[in-house]
Amino acid sequence: MYETNIDYKKIFTIQNFLIYLIIINIVGFLMMFIDKKKAEKGKWRIPEKTLFIITALGGGIGTIAGMYTFRHKTQKPEFTIGLPFITILETIGIIYYMFINK
Repeated sequence: MYETNIDYKKIFTIQNFLIYLIIINIVGFLMMFIDKKKAEKGKWRIPEKTLFIITALGGGIGTIAGMYTFRHKTQKPEFTIGLPFITILETIGIIYYMFINK
């Protein structure tokens, strides 16, 4: 009935990937800021699981930068070790996919 001829090569370009990474890292940075402000005011907080999901979706640099910029979650080993660990694994995966897996 409907024919969809989607050209994925036009969608998944390096430029779009970089735009995505910039946006997801800004989101991660802002989430750390918002969670810190909510913590200071004793309000409802962003779940830790959500912060890890943003990191796993490519926002590791933003969440780590936010963590240290706002001194938020820096006393929790699951964040000080976990967020960099996820980011390093993703970086290794990207390098492998782009350069080694040919």
